[in-house]
Order: sequence, then structure tokens, then C-alpha cells
Amino acid sequence: MAKKISQKVRAMFPCYTELEAPKDLSLEAQLEMYYKINLIREFDTKVRELWMEKHIYGLAHSYVGAEAIAVGACAALRPDDWITSTHRGHGHVIAKGGDVSKMMAELHGKFEGYNRGKGGSMHIADVAHGMLGATGIVGSGMPLAVGAAYASDLKGDGKVAVCFHGDGGTHQGVWHESVNMAAAWSLPVIFLTENNQMAIATRLECVAGECNIHLRSTAYCIPGEIVDGFNPFEVYKAVKVAAEQARRGEGPSIIEARFMRLLGHFVADDQPYRDLSKVEPWWEFEPIKRMRAYFLGQKLVKARDLNAIEQRAKDDIAHAIDYAQKACTEPPAGTLYDDVYAHGEIIY
Repeated sequence: MAKKISQKVRAMFPCYTELEAPKDLSLEAQLEMYYKINLIREFDTKVRELWMEKHIYGLAHSYVGAEAIAVGACAALRPDDWITSTHRGHGHVIAKGGDVSKMMAELHGKFEGYNRGKGGSMHIADVAHGMLGATGIVGSGMPLAVGAAYASDLKGDGKVAVCFHGDGGTHQGVWHESVNMAAAWSLPVIFLTENNQMAIATRLECVAGECNIHLRSTAYCIPGEIVDGFNPFEVYKAVKVAAEQARRGEGPSIIEARFMRLLGHFVADDQPYRDLSKVEPWWEFEPIKRMRAYFLGQKLVKARDLNAIEQRAKDDIAHAIDYAQKACTEPPAGTLYDDVYAHGEIIY
């Protein structure tokens, strides 16, 4: 069993909470969360390796360490609920039920990928699973989530939209505009801030007068909450409550999931702007280690069963890579102008 987190290390992270599964989550559901967290970890670990080996081109941003947020949040949603993503969106797609083989094909620029090989790492969308798309433009997913929530409100279909975004995105004007509109119209949207305390190379306290992002909810008269972003069960509980409120017509919420970015901003970032020795202790909080310790400590699952789940995730990603590299094809030249305009027209 993994060693307990020391009081000295815990003191650096006041948001730390012990893992305790909510009563409405079966053991099967908990283990599915563990599988998805491992699946995201393996996916992004391999993406970095593939990028270094020049199998993948363009930028890619790792979700390693943040897996508990996407998995905890999406486990609390209905399959037909909506989410919007960021430039660091692989974890969101996988947590919402995306196909890792189609994702890997997309990153390889293959025609069988989610965006026919044209979107790459930062633009994967899977509308069938409620994933409205990742985007490389910071803050641009916020109005999309508000629009989806507005549509659900008009239709009365009970759907909720969750807008994943980083702490850097909260400095965009569109963040405030989106929150204000959602609050004014009592829309069913959850603004989920993944506060990793770093906007590329800039610490949050250098650019924010109020670093407790959830407290900004007061200005819009909506609920705000902060949770341990390394704890999938705490994220699940917070999103579950916010989603139920939204479905009852009680409007939006802000949830700040605080953690620490464990790796560089993107796959080739060697982070000369921060002392990496101070980052190392944060690995004690990462979700895989803590979930494994929880399952074993509570005698819920045997080690061999957890090993099998971890191996299943590795096998699934290995299959996805094999699919992308051996079974997929380059986009045909004749499709160059496809999907550029809404109705397929070409303007010269």
C-alpha cells in the first residue's frame, strides 16, 4: 500500500481531502473511474513519447495529474449532458466516453480520426458523447457552454453543460461575460475551473487580485465552491450537487478544482521558469497513487485486480497507437476543402 501523505507535505496543499467514496457510487463505478484515470494517464504519457519520436506533429498539452477532475466531473453527469474543453482536452474527451483509437488517429493526422486528421491534439470533438470540442483559444469554450445550456433551457430537456477551463482562462473578458449571462438567465451551466496555479509560466498570484477563483461567484450571486482537484470523489460530489441544482432551474455554479500542474505546459516544455524540486512533493497527491491506496487500505479490492485494471488501460492505449499507425490512412487530397464551411461550399 502507498505510504500516507506526511503532515509536512499536506501543509502545502490546504485543499487536501481524504478519499471517501460517496454512497451513491457503487464499487463498480469507482473502479470504472480508476480505469479512466489510468487510461488518461497512459494516453498522455504515450502522446509525449510519440511527439518526441516525431510520430505526432504540432503541440500537445498533457493532462497528467489532472485526471481526477475530468473523471470525477463526467461521472456525475448524464451521458447526454454537454461539456466544453480547452487546449489541454484529452482527459475531457476520454472521461466523457470518447474513443481513444479515434483520438490517437487524430493526433497522427489520419483520416479515421475524430476530425478527419485536420484538428490534431487541441481540437478534438465528439458531439455524440456530448463533447462539444476542445479549442486552442483560451476561454473560447465558455460561450459555447452557455449556448448549449441556453438551448437546453429553451427545450426543457434537463441537460446540463460543464465548461472546463484553466485559471488563466478566468482572466479573459469572455469568462466574466459568460458567467454573468448564465447568472442573469439562470442557465444550467457549471463553470469548472481547473486551477493548476500556472498559466503557461505565470503563477496565478502574479496576475490575480483574488486567487480564490470560487469566491468570484459572489459578484454574480451564484454558488461557488473549492475542491481538492486531485480527489475524484470530491469533484464528483461537487459537480453532482451543482448539476442537480441546475436541472431544478436554480442556475449556474462555479467550482474551483485546485491542484498543481505536475508537468510542463506542453510536451517539450522543460520548465526553466520554476524550481522543479518544489514540484516533486506534489506527486504525493496524484490521483492514481491515492485511489490505489484507498482501495487497498479499505480492503475493497485486491492488488491483482487493480493491476489488471492498470494493464487494461495500457493495452487499450497500445491498441490505439497500433490502430493509428498501421490501420489508418492519410486524408485524401480531395478532402482538403471539406468541413471548412458549414454547408460544404468553397469560396475562392
